[in-house]
Amino acid sequence: MLSAQQVLDRNFLEIRANLIVVAAALDRIDRAAGADRVRADPRVTGIGKALKALMEGAPNRAESVQMVFSEGYDPNWARPRAGSR
Repeated sequence: MLSAQQVLDRNFLEIRANLIVVAAALDRIDRAAGADRVRADPRVTGIGKALKALMEGAPNRAESVQMVFSEGYDPNWARPRAGSR
């Protein structure tokens, strides 16, 4: 098992790059025409909630972020029929 320092050393550049990608995408949204109209879009709201989950530093951050973008269980969802795709 790797130490925390080894994991950081191994993954830092990738983490940094991914954060820059997210920041750049949000900048493009902010600079685009109609940016004020998309602020209430559930996808933008979800991005904000996901970033907040990351900053809280609680365990299982990946699960917390996934749950932001997941729908709750609905027992009435239609089940696929056998042989259908």
